Amino acid sequence: MLKKEIAMSEQFSALREQALAKLKATSTLTDLEQWRVAYLGKKGQLSLTLRSIGQLPKDERPQAGQAANVLKKLLEEAYASRQEVLKADDLARTISQEALDVTLPGHPATQGRLHLTTRTLREIYGIFAQMGFQVVRSREVESDLYNFQLLNIPPHHPARDMWSTFHTTREGVVLRTHTSPGQIHTMRRFCPEPIRVILPGRAYRFEQVTARAEFMFYNIEGLAIGRHITLADLKGTLVNFARRMFGPERELRFRANYFPFTEPSAEADMDCIICGGKGCRICKYTGWVEILGSGMVHPKVLANGGYDPEVFSGFAFGMGLERIAMLKHRIDDIRYFYSNDLRFLNQFS
Repeated sequence: MLKKEIAMSEQFSALREQALAKLKATSTLTDLEQWRVAYLGKKGQLSLTLRSIGQLPKDERPQAGQAANVLKKLLEEAYASRQEVLKADDLARTISQEALDVTLPGHPATQGRLHLTTRTLREIYGIFAQMGFQVVRSREVESDLYNFQLLNIPPHHPARDMWSTFHTTREGVVLRTHTSPGQIHTMRRFCPEPIRVILPGRAYRFEQVTARAEFMFYNIEGLAIGRHITLADLKGTLVNFARRMFGPERELRFRANYFPFTEPSAEADMDCIICGGKGCRICKYTGWVEILGSGMVHPKVLANGGYDPEVFSGFAFGMGLERIAMLKHRIDDIRYFYSNDLRFLNQFS
């Protein structure tokens, strides 16, 4: 037994001396990799030596295994040290062989660009600014009072099912499901003056993400209040916007609908410019795409904002920014906007 133990110890010692000598002789990173495979690889000499430990008597295996682990650690540390030396030599050799002309111009810095969402927002701002609308910001985290109740949607009203709401851990606080709460904030801020504003911002709904819908999207709310505002003013404003945004040949149709905060209410559809009216998945193969909801501000909402509905009237509309951009640029999947795929974003530089 003693002879086997001595023989194993001599085998470890011989392997150590041989491996360290070969390691010292390596002069390139390629040589070093070949050394690693030969000695530390799965089929290397160290692995073969370790397998022979199983042939020793049981009482001698722990001591031999401990010696083997010491040898393995020694060779790994020697390998790492040699690797650092050869990397430094390789870098120095590369620098000395490749001349560097500091007078040559450097690589141009890549210039940033506006995201398609920002570009579309600014274009919409410009169109409505020429119609006398100003931009007003509103908060993204809202109370249930402003997001629903003051918009004529009391607690437990079935109309709340129209919005799949994200609730926070604080009772009565939600992520706004639309930018309509901004109407109340704006009315209470400017009352009793006339109003003509747009309220852009992100809205959140707990919806399945598809080619047509995202759980987070940009919404643009429009609001106009005065003493003699009619439904004809609303239709004229929206037709003017659509033709300024998409071209003078665009057609709009208005369909009666229901929104708790407007009465009467209507949705506006535009002929689908992606398929030319032939039918596609964006227009649900109808040839028409809904671009916004609208209506005359409900008397209760006017009163909640501080205006006398017997004296004042107004209209409101809301549109999805991504839907507008998809139509304008013939994009067939809303998920491209926030996937951060440069192949998509670079098309709008």
